[in-house]
Amino acid sequence: MPERVKKFKEEREKLNKLILGRDNLDIKRFFGIDGSVYRDGALTARTKEMLGLTASLVLRCDDCIAYHLIQLKQLEVADKEFDEIMAVALVVGGSITIPHIRRAYQLWEELKG
Repeated sequence: MPERVKKFKEEREKLNKLILGRDNLDIKRFFGIDGSVYRDGALTARTKEMLGLTASLVLRCDDCIAYHLIQLKQLEVADKEFDEIMAVALVVGGSITIPHIRRAYQLWEELKG
């Protein structure tokens, strides 16, 4: 696992623990929904992660992009599938997504080892 990915996962876990350690039922419920939405259902978890990555690119959320890239690599998404996800995000999001797409390709290559 690349060091950057390891640090990202550790930081995410630490901050989630901080947030969920508070006594806020609404936040806990939202985090629960976020976790459950990406499980297999009528759509596979793999498809949902692809959708999540596309939305994250369009919304330009680097943390979200990194999270979905890590998930998709674990789900064994192929390079050609990855390229098509990037193409859809670019068409939907426009040229403003290009810097995020660049960083997504960089992390994707790191994840491949």
